[in-house]
Amino acid sequence: MKIAFYGSSLLSAYWNGAATYYRGIIRALAALGHEITFYEPDIYDRQKHRDMDAPGWCRVVVYQPTQSDLLRVCGEAADADVVIKASGVGFADDCLPGLLQRQARRDALTIFWDVDAPATLAELFAAPEHPLRAALSGFSLVLTYGGGAPVISAYRALGADCCVPVYNALDPSTHHPVLPRAEFAADLGFLGNRLPDREARVESFFLEPAARMVDQRFLLGGSGWEDKPMAANIRRLGHVSTRDHNAFNVTPKAVLNISRADMARTGFSPATRVFEAAGAAACLITDHWEGIEQFLTPGEEVLVARDGRDVEEILTGLGRQEARAIGVKALQRVLKDHTYDNRALALHELLGRRKAISAEQKREGVA
Repeated sequence: MKIAFYGSSLLSAYWNGAATYYRGIIRALAALGHEITFYEPDIYDRQKHRDMDAPGWCRVVVYQPTQSDLLRVCGEAADADVVIKASGVGFADDCLPGLLQRQARRDALTIFWDVDAPATLAELFAAPEHPLRAALSGFSLVLTYGGGAPVISAYRALGADCCVPVYNALDPSTHHPVLPRAEFAADLGFLGNRLPDREARVESFFLEPAARMVDQRFLLGGSGWEDKPMAANIRRLGHVSTRDHNAFNVTPKAVLNISRADMARTGFSPATRVFEAAGAAACLITDHWEGIEQFLTPGEEVLVARDGRDVEEILTGLGRQEARAIGVKALQRVLKDHTYDNRALALHELLGRRKAISAEQKREGVA
């Protein structure tokens, strides 16, 4: 199928946590024969911080954040079999759903793809007049970054015809074991931008344990932490290019995943970094969230901490050999069950089914 995908950015992961998710899914869909164009606005200096060139498996159209350019790229939706509007595009998010629904062909599938369902749902339930609420019933399908049954039920309650989670996964061509690099040496590493709804959890799970474990080395990657007070045994790296993620994950004894507050509450939404770390055969310590056992087995393929004291206890008792063994098991599990090829095949089949249902509904409507 010909797919028009309107999202934040495929080419840049700069202040754009969805980049690796988009890349993995779209690359795998292209391998199944789909022809995909990704439309991204030139905002937030992302084009100045590209970490990949336009790929051969997807046409990328970068447009200016102007009304005229927006109308131009939305007009191309008329040529697509599937039109996808992602959450968090960053420009004209309120009007994009309606624009794309009007431009899409009558026989096209229209999809709202929510890459931050807990935040989006909180916004929708708090604002009955939100433009997206009115647009939801006009989409053929809602896809989400994760969230499980609670997110599905919430979207159905808001009028979505069908809601299906498409979870994060591993792209083995980009995230895989590499040799350790000295500049990433540490006992525990954490990679994540400073965000309002995650900062308190980073303090609890990373900064406070580091302050108490003065004999351990901690490594912090991500943007926004420059002026944050923290212990001297934490080394700040700033933005870490996706090209360096494998080495960042594999070099420390362990790496930490800290969910944003709303993701932790909702559960069933493993971050891309969970699979990136596992793909590099890193020993991952994650904060607790509902549904983790669906993806990795606690105690064998991942270590789970409910608070900062748990992080300290785990790190103190964790030997390098045990850490390596956990990382290897995690890699084996994600390669078996959680690659983007797995996700794309399921999505490919879903699109086929929904296309057939949509065609039947339209035939009945005409009749």
